[in-house]
Amino acid sequence: MEEAGKDFRSLLMRLPAVDELLKSAEGRLWLSLYPRRYVLMAIRERLEALRLEIRGGGQPPRDQAAVASGVEALIKKYTAPSLRGVINATGVVLHTNLGRAPLARAALENVAGIAKGYSNLEYDLAKGKRGKRHSHLRRLITDITGARDATVVNNNAAAVMLALSTLAGGRQVIVSRGELVEIGGSFRIPDVMAQSGAVLVEVGTTNKTHLRDYERAIGPDTALILKVHQSNYRITGFTSDVPIEELVALGAKHRLPVMYDLGSGCLYDLRPHGVGAEPVVSEVVKTGVDLVTFSGDKLLGGPQAGIAAGSEEVISKMNANPLARALRIDKMTLAALEATFFLYADPETAASEIPVLRMLLEKPQTIRERAQRLASGIGAGADVSVEVVSDSSEAGGGSLPGVSLPTWAVSVRSGRLTPNRVEESLRTGTPPVIARIKADALLLDARTVGDEEVPALAARLSGILA
Repeated sequence: MEEAGKDFRSLLMRLPAVDELLKSAEGRLWLSLYPRRYVLMAIRERLEALRLEIRGGGQPPRDQAAVASGVEALIKKYTAPSLRGVINATGVVLHTNLGRAPLARAALENVAGIAKGYSNLEYDLAKGKRGKRHSHLRRLITDITGARDATVVNNNAAAVMLALSTLAGGRQVIVSRGELVEIGGSFRIPDVMAQSGAVLVEVGTTNKTHLRDYERAIGPDTALILKVHQSNYRITGFTSDVPIEELVALGAKHRLPVMYDLGSGCLYDLRPHGVGAEPVVSEVVKTGVDLVTFSGDKLLGGPQAGIAAGSEEVISKMNANPLARALRIDKMTLAALEATFFLYADPETAASEIPVLRMLLEKPQTIRERAQRLASGIGAGADVSVEVVSDSSEAGGGSLPGVSLPTWAVSVRSGRLTPNRVEESLRTGTPPVIARIKADALLLDARTVGDEEVPALAARLSGILA
């Protein structure tokens, strides 16, 4: 028994000490590349794992290089960024879990230019004194939407809450029951309204609301008429709602402001291309509505932001609300949004330069050719089947519900690996790839895969399948 204990201790003593590893050639290299705290954490974790292996009957590594290789893997795990770029092969253009809208090149360049140094974020260069950050976007937004004034906060839920707090804090807001939607992350319009201090007054039924329902609900405590666009679902069948034009007329009759929460915020008319029936912001503004709110990172194709466009009186009140400071955007969001809006000055440029619009409008034949390039780059063995198949994509992100976009995808089957195993390997590797499983095959939708991503994606799959 005593002899076994000696053997056990001798095996443990063959492991290098922490200081020995730090002073080794590998250790000096790690310290020059990574923070010391993570190098130490990795060394200690590696040595502890080896001690446990030896206590369980295992043998120590044959040399220090074998110990070092395990340490380096742990260092890279500790120091790798948690937020990483991924290849979206799901076919969902505005994938909420994958960051929604990828930015246009012009937006990326503007962000980089502003972020690397100082800027006139809140400084008026002409007057030589303090300025206001929302002034940088005001002209562009009003030019593109036709609104009299505009302001921007950090997302559309914030824009809705700020508007309700400003226009109806402590008073009643009339809204149709069929429009009490739930948005991403279980946030619901009634909850946002409650946080704003406004009092909800529901009218109509789930499937039908008439103008007379709104008119009957108007009373001395009514502060606002709110319409919410059904941007993430559809009610079909025996239904009716009240057009915004009629609500604007009703608001004028009773001297009440009317607000329209559009949600997705479409600035480019997709209808002539057969992509849904989403209202365009500029068309809604022309109805005379007092305020329109919409997202920056959905159909608009910019960064996460909440845009409020409307009358000068309403926007001025919103900017004066103390909540506006708590909800304001930073300089990088502002830079990205400014560059994105500028692209909309020429609709053809917007359609070709803004990734979301380009993906939504891309011709099936172009997608098919990309899918074929991807399929041909995958090294298929005797037990692997790779084929290009027709399928359907979707807009996602609470936009264009019920709209199916014809697409082409690469279907991969392996006789050795299950689709779930291949999907997991893609998802956990570098670069991470997010794909779908359908009909017992791995499916890679070429609509949301960039041309520049095809070689890396093909190489990843080939390595996994080999």
